[in-house]
Amino acid sequence: MPTIVECIPNFSEGRDAAIIEALTAAVRSVPGVWLLDRTSDPDHHRSVLTFAGDPHAICEAAFQTIRMARERIDLRRHEGVHPRIGAADVVPFVPLQDATMEDCNRLARLLGERVGQELQIPVFLYEQTASHPDRARLESVRQGGLPGLRARMAADPNWRPDFGPSRLHETAGAIAIGARPPLIAFNVNLHTAELTIAKTIAHTVRQSSGGLPCVKALGVPLASRSLVQVSMNLTDYRVTSMATAFLAVNTEAAKLGVDIAGSELIGLVPQAALDQAAAAFLQLDRFDPSSILETKLRAALSAPSQTDTSQLEGYLHAVAAAAPTPAGGSVAALVGALAASLGVMGARLGKEPAAEQRLIDLSRRLHTLVQEDCDAYSLYALARKLPADHADRPARLTAALQRITEVPLTIAELACEAGQALVTIRTRVSVLVQSDMTVGLILAIAAAEAGRYTANTNINCQQNQQLKSSYTQRSSKISNCLEELKMLCYTPPFVA
Repeated sequence: MPTIVECIPNFSEGRDAAIIEALTAAVRSVPGVWLLDRTSDPDHHRSVLTFAGDPHAICEAAFQTIRMARERIDLRRHEGVHPRIGAADVVPFVPLQDATMEDCNRLARLLGERVGQELQIPVFLYEQTASHPDRARLESVRQGGLPGLRARMAADPNWRPDFGPSRLHETAGAIAIGARPPLIAFNVNLHTAELTIAKTIAHTVRQSSGGLPCVKALGVPLASRSLVQVSMNLTDYRVTSMATAFLAVNTEAAKLGVDIAGSELIGLVPQAALDQAAAAFLQLDRFDPSSILETKLRAALSAPSQTDTSQLEGYLHAVAAAAPTPAGGSVAALVGALAASLGVMGARLGKEPAAEQRLIDLSRRLHTLVQEDCDAYSLYALARKLPADHADRPARLTAALQRITEVPLTIAELACEAGQALVTIRTRVSVLVQSDMTVGLILAIAAAEAGRYTANTNINCQQNQQLKSSYTQRSSKISNCLEELKMLCYTPPFVA
């Protein structure tokens, strides 16, 4: 099952159709990315794009949209009711299928470093990726708008950006990049033009004022519709649902003699949130999401048979095909995942729950790297095919080379960790199971050797000397670990 990450960048442009189209075209230009939604609002003067796909393709698409925003949006001429600090204002990554929050943190840091270096825009990591507690909340980064951020950057060492220059970009400002859980942008419009009413309701319902947990809210005018709006972010719909938030706004509006003009979603919403809202309004007792027909049908169709080997057979055929991927790095990741899975078996038999969970995590991560290695080499091949005079060719080649080095190094590091766990587990199981743990250890060594060999080949092509030195140090640590594992591999384990 492929790893899928979602990205929902917000841009300070909601009126110029040509600029909005250029942003969406930047997403569509990257293979392996699906543009799922585009929402624009002229009053907020803001557009939100939602796209998903392979993590590294998503990272590339995010960079291309930020580059386009820097070229096409000038904050000096921007007026809108939504708080903002940048042309590309905020770029969150959200883990979806087979992805973890740490995967998204890693993407956020990679993107932030590249944006800071190549686009010279100051980057502040926020939410789960924040490097400083003051920056975890987006509203803290945006406090005081651009003037407030400029003042903090100048006066407070804690407000130096994580990446990029220590000054705002002249036209693009700054940018917040990070990883977070799914968030629902849910707005309720009121049949009045009195902004104080929307602000009063927002103050009542938001968590920071003692209102609903996991709710952020602002009151904003919608001049084009002669309405006002309670603009909300539900940061955890499982705690406060859309139904609860809507009813709270409706109750407060009724107290002030104002009717609801309607509600709207910005971007996409999880199916579970709609199911939850429907169940609340219908007052269903003991509602079970699995009772939904489509949910049950999807589960039945996607569940693999216990004896189904078609996926493995398909992978073997793909490896054997006369094509550049999947190849050595991908195979090394699969071998490492198998080694870790053998370790899971041993940990369960040896009743080692902590080791079991860690090895499950290692197996899953190595499994995702099977596809990530293919995707990395595909992006590198695409970059090499660009014409020599293409403006993006050097940057895309650099990023792709970095990726085809990072992936096999990660495979080798994780395989080494699996090998170390197998060595320990081997001393805590029966003699019969020890042979299986030794097989796992042999596989882990092979995966680490293969990953390191592949990475070293690509390290030699690296022009960035600082990055090359960092990669070389990691490769050296892997080599030292491998020497230790090889020495222990065929040594009879001491059983306590």
